[in-house]
Amino acid sequence: GQTPANMDDTPLAKAKVLVVGAGGLGCEILKDLAMSGIRNVDVIDLDSIDVTNLNRQFLFRQKDVGASKAQTAAAFINNKCPWMKVTAHHGMIQDKDPEFYGSFNCIISGLDNVEARRWLNATVIGLVEFDDDGDMDPSTIIPIIDGGTEAFSGQARFILPRITSCFECTLDSFPPPTSFPLCTIAETPRRPEHCIAYASILQWPREFPDKKLDKDSPEDMTWVYEQAKARGEKYNIPGVTYMLTMGVVKNIIPAVASTNAIISAACVNEAVKYLTFCSQNLNSYMMYMGAEGVHSHTFAYEQKPDCPVCTSTVQKMPPLSSQGTLTELIQFLKDGSLRLSSPSLVSGSGTTLYMPKPPALEKATRPNLSKPLSSLVSAGEELIVTDPILGKPVKIAVAYTD
Repeated sequence: GQTPANMDDTPLAKAKVLVVGAGGLGCEILKDLAMSGIRNVDVIDLDSIDVTNLNRQFLFRQKDVGASKAQTAAAFINNKCPWMKVTAHHGMIQDKDPEFYGSFNCIISGLDNVEARRWLNATVIGLVEFDDDGDMDPSTIIPIIDGGTEAFSGQARFILPRITSCFECTLDSFPPPTSFPLCTIAETPRRPEHCIAYASILQWPREFPDKKLDKDSPEDMTWVYEQAKARGEKYNIPGVTYMLTMGVVKNIIPAVASTNAIISAACVNEAVKYLTFCSQNLNSYMMYMGAEGVHSHTFAYEQKPDCPVCTSTVQKMPPLSSQGTLTELIQFLKDGSLRLSSPSLVSGSGTTLYMPKPPALEKATRPNLSKPLSSLVSAGEELIVTDPILGKPVKIAVAYTD
């Protein structure tokens, strides 16, 4: 049979693939790509190698601690597999322009957070172009194969921009990050996590007002663990361990090497199928459940009819009080189903209602924040909202209860 070294004229050898993330999933994805015949690969990651990565991110060694993950992973693969051409990019995915992402045949994502996935999803969907008849240009449709793992569970999904459901369509399946009310932490702790949060958020600044807690320092983390353990004993709350302390303070999701291997293999398998047409692609979501056994479940995640990213639907807001302020609307855009981070608002007539950046524009539009909505926006008016996470403007229709 053919070896990867002599497969020069196959669709796989000619393809250009981007791997986003060079951590637990990224290392496995790069290895699988090297073994599959896909040879032109770029990898992008912002992180540097930490000693805790070495138990599963097998492209890294002790001598690499502190070095760039993307550069180290690329160098390792290029050295070990001479037929490969892996190009590294050390930096944020948001620093690359849309043309960079448009230069690939396929993108495999091994990201570890929802915000970065939302940004990548919106950017790649924004690349799709339409002709005068409203038909999509197939050459501008670049699939995203998205992998994610958490302990013994994982998922792989195949996103064909504007054809299948996208990441934003399924945002509801990712709960917002957990945070603990400060009053609970301080007054009525009930869980070991509350004790750890108390030690790290409230006790540390009191004890060391001039020193920032170093989450990578064993000494600092031991201090937090001991204080949390003592608080747990005081309130009769068992379960405070050093590992849990690390998890709460660093917001760590436990990683299991075998889960990463399974999900990465599923992702690269989808890339091979898409690039060669050798088989039908996943439709469109595969869940791996390794905690109860070794089994998976595949289903078609339906496109959300009013998805703010992959449809052009105007977002209908729940009716608001006409005496409510612009600040309240902005807070709703952050806390509601859109889950925006830093929205800018422009009225249908083109008037800027609020811009968080640049500082001069923020200062000029700040007085609007405390004004009643009805003095700025008429009922039924459409506002244009932009946000760093979505990558494209979204229209929202405002309605009033009174």
